[in-house]
Amino acid sequence: MERELVSERTIAGLAAAQAKGGTGGGRKPTMTADKMDTARKLLAAGDKPATIAKLLRVGLSTFYRHCPAGDSRDK
Repeated sequence: MERELVSERTIAGLAAAQAKGGTGGGRKPTMTADKMDTARKLLAAGDKPATIAKLLRVGLSTFYRHCPAGDSRDK
């Protein structure tokens, strides 16, 4: 009984969010376009990826996911 109520409310909430124009939930990305631009500039300047990730306040794995190591350093 209670489980069905929770399920109905969840589905109704997701449908309402979708009707309002949202996706219905999800986490916001940590690497914004501004952070990506900053990361590319710092990589081109020769800074280390760990230093850049700490400066941008993102994890190193998140940094590498968005800016592969050889992206701007090879130029």
